[in-house]
Amino acid sequence: MSESGANNTARSKAAVVTGASSGIGEATVRALRADGWRVFAVARRADRLEKLAADTGAVACPADISDDGDIAALLEGVTEAGGIDTLVNIAGGARGSDRVADAVTEDWDWMYQVNVLGTMKITRAFLPMLRDCGEGTVLNLTSTAGLAAYEGGAGYNAAKFAQHAMTGALRLEEAENNIRVIEVAPGLVRTPEFALNRLGDQEAADKVYAGVEKPLTSEDVADVVKYAVSLPHHVNLDHITIRPVAQASNYKLIRKA
Repeated sequence: MSESGANNTARSKAAVVTGASSGIGEATVRALRADGWRVFAVARRADRLEKLAADTGAVACPADISDDGDIAALLEGVTEAGGIDTLVNIAGGARGSDRVADAVTEDWDWMYQVNVLGTMKITRAFLPMLRDCGEGTVLNLTSTAGLAAYEGGAGYNAAKFAQHAMTGALRLEEAENNIRVIEVAPGLVRTPEFALNRLGDQEAADKVYAGVEKPLTSEDVADVVKYAVSLPHHVNLDHITIRPVAQASNYKLIRKA
């Protein structure tokens, strides 16, 4: 086997997954590992990653994707471990639900740094590796908030619209390098932290899901992510929107008493 062939074999079904310390990111690590993938689990909270690694056999890679030094160290470590053929960008989040007139600059800045610049930085770092492997994949988890604006969502809308646009541009730019670019845009997903981190209060977070029969779970989304990246490489699910049946659109959500 040639050196290039050996490298491709080592990278086959090998992924970096960001946002891996909780929610959809953690569920994606578990789903891929259960399917035989080698997974580098990336997040800031090292203690959670170590537990995830112990549970699943994933490689814990504590890093802040908005920090250039952390990304450089991550790239070096993954390269030394044999490389990857798939990058799964799950890290992101929302802060606040203020209208534009009451916007908190720090919240907007955080959302842009994590959802947009963080995704850009880690993707930029790993693109040469993904090009070199011959059949690379980038999957970006965006949101239905990046498809339709809503009152009180402007900051998150802006960040996710930008991430959605960046994903589309990346697909156009990297097609000639045989890189598959997938976007998964979930609607209402009940996770332990998303609404709590956004609203800062457990009671307010619980109201987001009140009366909604069967909102999506982290595992639901992780199953779709696993399916999308596991298809034969020539099959590209460009854009996947996932909502619970109770959420017919961003504007229609069925709540039962």
